[in-house]
Amino acid sequence: MVVYATLCYIFTNGKVLLLKKSAELFGGGKWNGLGGKIKEGETPERACVREVFEESGLRVYEIRHHGLLKFWFGDNFDWVVHVFSANSHEGELKGGVEGILEWIDLDKIPYDEMWEDDRHWLPLLLRGKSFEGEFYYDRGGTKLLDYKIVL
Repeated sequence: MVVYATLCYIFTNGKVLLLKKSAELFGGGKWNGLGGKIKEGETPERACVREVFEESGLRVYEIRHHGLLKFWFGDNFDWVVHVFSANSHEGELKGGVEGILEWIDLDKIPYDEMWEDDRHWLPLLLRGKSFEGEFYYDRGGTKLLDYKIVL
């Protein structure tokens, strides 16, 4: 069963907000944007705003949809992720069970501690581009085997 989800990168003052996922969660120990599963009947935009608030306490405004990422783990087509960015937000940053939140300088993004595919498409997002990507991992999600990106 394919999971539909969102991912959002929030920017302020030359920094991006990243979440280091709790070890027991999917993607545990990796840095990522904020986001999660889209609920039935929910638009990707609404899910993005909700997930960011639930994970950080921040309300994002004027979100921009950059594209879709599709993920295969082994032979299974598993995830379709809508990728967003936001430059406007308000509220007090608060952590939670999802992991550790940190504002990271744009020139210090920890690609070596992120999903392997991030280094291929995140620079496009940082340049304001729109894209679509397909990423093929081994069954355990430990090795990126192949990918393609269309601008």
